[in-house]
Amino acid sequence: MDQPRRGGALLGWLRAHRNWCLIVLVPTLLIAAYYYLVAADQYVSEAHFVVRTSDTQPAAPSGLGQALSLVGGASSERDALLVADYLKSHDAVDALQSRIGLTERFRRPEADIVSRLWYADPTPEQLQKYFEGKAEVEVSTETGITTLKVRSFRPEDSYRIVRELIQLGEKRVNTLNRRNYANAVAMSQRQVSEAETNLAQVQGQITRFRRDERDFNPQVTGATRTSMVSELQGQLAVARAQESSMAAVLSPNSPQLVATRQRVAALSRQVGAETAKLSQGPGNVAAGMGAYENIKIRQELAGKRFELASAALQRAQDDARRQQLYVVPVVDANLPVRALYPQRTKIVLTAFLALLLIYGIGWLITAGVREHAA
Repeated sequence: MDQPRRGGALLGWLRAHRNWCLIVLVPTLLIAAYYYLVAADQYVSEAHFVVRTSDTQPAAPSGLGQALSLVGGASSERDALLVADYLKSHDAVDALQSRIGLTERFRRPEADIVSRLWYADPTPEQLQKYFEGKAEVEVSTETGITTLKVRSFRPEDSYRIVRELIQLGEKRVNTLNRRNYANAVAMSQRQVSEAETNLAQVQGQITRFRRDERDFNPQVTGATRTSMVSELQGQLAVARAQESSMAAVLSPNSPQLVATRQRVAALSRQVGAETAKLSQGPGNVAAGMGAYENIKIRQELAGKRFELASAALQRAQDDARRQQLYVVPVVDANLPVRALYPQRTKIVLTAFLALLLIYGIGWLITAGVREHAA
């Protein structure tokens, strides 16, 4: 007797509150049925890392950020954001697909029909969009730590995907390092090549000059000939003094005086000839020394330019090495044991409260309309 009464009372209550049941109760029950009876468990693997350079300093490190700066270098939020963007890009998704078969891992038999990847052969865009819903990459502005989380239907799949993403991030950082290094030193390398080419051209001019003039060092040759002229002039002065002293005591036809005069004449001709070689005629020493000194000056300038370019290249290489990035693991990827998703109770309760709020707003609007109509 009590049983039929309770059933009738329940039916009466449902009829009296049919709008509430249709708007709030039934959708909540359907959502609860899906999440508690159909939805597959999803396991989360998580890893933390920082992207660092060897010389940049964070704007205002504090707490863990200061501790991390002691490891070597400093975290760079800009570079961390760059790596984070890559980890969810189509390049990373394509690499995962080719390396570990991303599609198969998101179409496991235990995955429910709603949360699984629907396409057996998805387009790159479809796969990337699905992957974005399963992966989270967050960069802390305070510490520079990047948090990477991946959800899948098996613990080992989540763990493997996170490990592969970390390796892909390190590979991309190495690629960026090589590219940045090449760009940083390219200009300096061109300047060194130009200076080296210029120096080689000047060296070639010196070699051709020595070959054509048959004079290895005109400066030494000029000094030698000048010394020779000075010595001949000294000998000529001595011979003339002898001639004067002998002319005072000997007859003009004296054999000794004649021989001395002949020696004076010979020395005079030799001094004249050697003096002419220093400054007159083709191939004179003065012209050769001028041309040679001009080439030597250009050689010194080219050598200085080469030294400066080499020093600039070394500085550019050192700066590029100091600015290279590297990934420092903070927390390694874990192999999950318990499923953290879907958050069934939280989702059902949130849906119930949201539907209840919608129902309440609708009830207030309806009551207001009826009141105005009355």
